[in-house]
Amino acid sequence: MEGKKVLIIGASAASVQSALDLAEAGNKVYFLERPPGLGGEELVRDDSENTKDAFLSKWEEAKRNENIQIISNAVLGEVQKVNGNFQVQIKKTAPRIIEEKCNDCKDCIKVCPISLWDDYNEGLSFRTAIDSYNIKTKTYNIIKERPVCEETCPVHLDIRGYIGHIADGKFKEALDLIRERLPFPATIGRVCPHPCEEKCNRGKRDEAPRIRDLKRFVANYEGQRQVDEIPPKLEDKGKKVAIIGAGPGGLTGAHDLALSGYGVTVFERFPASGGMLTVGIPEYRLPREILNREIEDIKRLGVEIKTNTAIGKDLSIDDLFHQGYEAVFIAVGAHKNQKARIEGEEAEGVVPGVDFLRDLNLGKEVRVENRVAVIGGGNVAMDAARSCLRLGAGEVSILYRRSRQEMPASDEEIEAALEEGIKIEYLVAPLEVVTSNGKVTGIKCIRMKLGEADASGRRRPLPIEGSEFGIELDMIIPAIGQKPDLSFLPQDGTIEVTQWGTIVADPNSCETSREGVYAGGDCVTGPGIAIEAIAAGQKAAIAIDNYLKSK
Repeated sequence: MEGKKVLIIGASAASVQSALDLAEAGNKVYFLERPPGLGGEELVRDDSENTKDAFLSKWEEAKRNENIQIISNAVLGEVQKVNGNFQVQIKKTAPRIIEEKCNDCKDCIKVCPISLWDDYNEGLSFRTAIDSYNIKTKTYNIIKERPVCEETCPVHLDIRGYIGHIADGKFKEALDLIRERLPFPATIGRVCPHPCEEKCNRGKRDEAPRIRDLKRFVANYEGQRQVDEIPPKLEDKGKKVAIIGAGPGGLTGAHDLALSGYGVTVFERFPASGGMLTVGIPEYRLPREILNREIEDIKRLGVEIKTNTAIGKDLSIDDLFHQGYEAVFIAVGAHKNQKARIEGEEAEGVVPGVDFLRDLNLGKEVRVENRVAVIGGGNVAMDAARSCLRLGAGEVSILYRRSRQEMPASDEEIEAALEEGIKIEYLVAPLEVVTSNGKVTGIKCIRMKLGEADASGRRRPLPIEGSEFGIELDMIIPAIGQKPDLSFLPQDGTIEVTQWGTIVADPNSCETSREGVYAGGDCVTGPGIAIEAIAAGQKAAIAIDNYLKSK
């Protein structure tokens, strides 16, 4: 082998020798090593001075070789195969230490407040964030691991980075950093249940930073200044991608693919874009002008959104391929209401929660009665109950079969509902809708107690014998869950579906059982939060880009 470019990952004694041999044969060798110095781990662990001296001499020989380029303090990122060769992305960390000024006093190690697992000692001990790798040159480096908040965030926002910019008054820089991973900063800054804050280590001392609210602040500030920049796009690749569903996952996939140079068309069955952000979240929580502005930013990248276009009715997936689309991403969400499976739920006055919020948010006439009960404990139930109050209902209650501790709705939504006067009945399950002449007049319920944990990790509700009771009502809104409507899929089984009515897709690449078709978000995982759907859209865009490059 001669005249080739070779990447070697990890600088062991064997790989250093291999690099020297390859370089001697006339090849260009790139050495990738995570520590700041070659073979740092080996130098620390090996007790043989002879071995160390021998290795260091090989290292010095490699450093002097013109055909060897050493890339230390870096890790391998994305790998793509293009025209029979590999293209690799290398993520390099700044060294953070000015080596020529370091005199090896070790005072920095003594005062460093960070305590980390020592992964160079198999996690058997702790170390500070400052580490030494080269016993002769004393090369130091600050190891900054990914913060737990960033690790928890589904899209891995650089939370520490953008909060630091905000603290320095660099609001535009903060927003630019957020937008590198998130095309909906103002929207997510309002509706995200912020799992990052729950995991923040600062909360163990006092309280976590308001990560979500800071995102909202900087998006609002820059929005008021009407900053109007279009991110640079790659050269047009001359290939088209179809996306089914204009929710957060589909629009994020469209955003990322458009930036990568693809022509993207999004097909949406509803009359408005946004998916559950539009038809599921009331406007008092997410003002439409905020969401619409961010959708317009995506359209300005050249993305075409066709509303009132139902795949399966107006077009099939096969039709999309016949029209020249080379890949399809399914991101239809979960808009189908789960049945309560109780007698009388088809009566007049029983309105499914998802349908209720959709009609309300699409501007249709929605009528509420005086006494309303919402069945369920998630955010859909909270949104439906709080919307009923705003529409003029006299009494609104929520019936939930577990305790508050098990309630899936966010604490702030629960507190807001209680402050507005909504009554929450815990450990109550509906048995039957009571009707008169086909119309709701009440509901029969039973008291519950909590048993052992079920598959969801929450304690299973068990009925208490003889505790039945009734509530007089005029309207009932079941909001016990949603599932995807997959009736548009071809009936030939080419796209595999689970027994729970979700699409089978690879969790990392979003690939389905049909080549060229990808799926992500709620239609794969079941109902989740918007930021999770956005993460799925990002994964799908990367996978589709790799797929189309390989064709």
